[in-house]
Amino acid sequence: MCVFCKIINGEIPCYKVYEDDKFLAFLDISQATIGHTLVVPKKHYPNILSLEDNDILGVVSLVCKKIEKALDVHNFNILNNCGVKAGQTVDHFHIHISPRYDNDTMKIEFGSNELTKEAFSELCDKIKKN
Repeated sequence: MCVFCKIINGEIPCYKVYEDDKFLAFLDISQATIGHTLVVPKKHYPNILSLEDNDILGVVSLVCKKIEKALDVHNFNILNNCGVKAGQTVDHFHIHISPRYDNDTMKIEFGSNELTKEAFSELCDKIKKN
């Protein structure tokens, strides 16, 4: 059983900020920024590729609004890591909500893959066909 399933089952304590019959949101034990929260489905899914249709983004939005009101913060990063190469360390689908503050030290960097118009078109067509 994974660590998030143990948290969901009450075997490991957590700092719950929201719970309903399908989802649990709790403070990440490693606060990337103050208020860093995880939203997890109660049903175990290894990653986003195994996720069935559900309404987790509605819960993410609700939790963001709760954090916004509680901490007077209006900027967030919403992040999911899918797979080891993407930084996933717990084999249970989850979404990170990281409030952003002036002068916080959290960094998310995107690379620069420059593509020609032809390469963009080919890539777009390839994705659309699947």
